Amino acid sequence: MDKKVVLVTGASRGLGRAISIHLAENNCIVIANYNKSEKEAKELEKLAKEKNYNIIIYKADVTNRVEIKEMVDYIIKTYHKIDVLINNAGVARARMFNEISDEDIDFVIQGNYCSVLRVSQEVYPYMKMANIGCIINISSIYGITGAAGAVLYASSKAAVDALTKSLAKEIGNYNIRVNAIAPGVMNTDLNKDLNDEDWDIVKKESPLYRITEPIDIAKCVLWLVLDKSTTGQVISINSGTTII
Repeated sequence: MDKKVVLVTGASRGLGRAISIHLAENNCIVIANYNKSEKEAKELEKLAKEKNYNIIIYKADVTNRVEIKEMVDYIIKTYHKIDVLINNAGVARARMFNEISDEDIDFVIQGNYCSVLRVSQEVYPYMKMANIGCIINISSIYGITGAAGAVLYASSKAAVDALTKSLAKEIGNYNIRVNAIAPGVMNTDLNKDLNDEDWDIVKKESPLYRITEPIDIAKCVLWLVLDKSTTGQVISINSGTTII
């Protein structure tokens, strides 16, 4: 079987890094996209060389249509296909509802929703031509449950969930599967401000009394990459913190 060519956005650190490494360890060619985190991207590139992982870093702003096109063109010219797209890049900006500015709205919606839409649009024609493909969008449990103090962030992730389900219905006839994974609170840079007491509270909210780790999500990503029947689903992995 040919190695799958996978584009992972926001791949230089945290969850994106874990996903990239896990897929590379499982015989995938990974294009690890980054934008501002160049130091972390170079560290991932160094690790890939040391471990003989097939990971190629590529700098592009996934809110910029021109840069997305250039990245996709590079992948097609180099590998002649894109089997899998992992829309992982995202941003967070905690604001109380009455403090949300227009700049906040633009930043979060562009970073969390429009980026998913744009990258998917640019990759889709090649998946359609091949009559097969897999798109996985990284959402959030807050897109399902909502969250006080995170109205804007939660709304943007709910939009990703709606995009996932709608797109799965629209392009399934081309054998393209579209799913989302909605993690709970994870031990990543996104939550670097949490202290030991905060993490203990997170644990106590979990029936498993554990914190969800990036590798937990990465393993689900690999399953969805290899699966043939699952589409239009939002899979929440959160150690049981929120059982719906």
